[in-house]
Amino acid sequence: MKKLTTTLAIITLCFVSCKKEVKEEPATAKDSLAVKTEEPLIEEPIDSAAQMKAWQEYATPGNPHKMMADEVGTWNCDMTFWTEPNGKAEKSTTTAEIKMVLGGRYQEAVYKGTMMGQPFEGKSTLAYNNASQEYTTTFIDNMGTGMMVAMGKYNEAAKSMEFKGEMVNPVNGEKSPYREVYTIVDPKTRKMEMFDMKNGSEYKSMEIVMKKK
Repeated sequence: MKKLTTTLAIITLCFVSCKKEVKEEPATAKDSLAVKTEEPLIEEPIDSAAQMKAWQEYATPGNPHKMMADEVGTWNCDMTFWTEPNGKAEKSTTTAEIKMVLGGRYQEAVYKGTMMGQPFEGKSTLAYNNASQEYTTTFIDNMGTGMMVAMGKYNEAAKSMEFKGEMVNPVNGEKSPYREVYTIVDPKTRKMEMFDMKNGSEYKSMEIVMKKK
């Protein structure tokens, strides 16, 4: 019994001694990165009066909205389509009723007519964001279930807006970029041109010439 006790004591001493000799490995750079946390961004406090002023400026229609309001009325639209580069052009006609909504903050246009021999109806909205200082246009119609959304800016020298966005090809389900150029030709004439991508190259797919009644 005494021998067994002595043996157990020796084993215990060896175990404790081994534990004491185990040294902690120095933290590596990888470990440091793993535990490193980013400092939270702290926004500078803004007094309530400044916040109120900023929101009022954001919500108040300005000169871009007045320019949009100049288009209120009825427009005859002559439309030309190309399904592929250098392809045969197809013609169509529609009428657009344009109005300002929500206190003159947004422009809404409703298109009605025929397209490819079928009744056509579409709706677009145009917004100018006072905060980002850019335009956003959307379009929906009865010939699809998607919404086209594009953003751009106005070029005063060219009297035109260039929008860029993406659309989904219903044939393959893939997204492809498109570009739209909207030009103020004169007080009663507007021209909209759309450019799509095919086989990696851009081509003109649509042109609409609008004449105000």
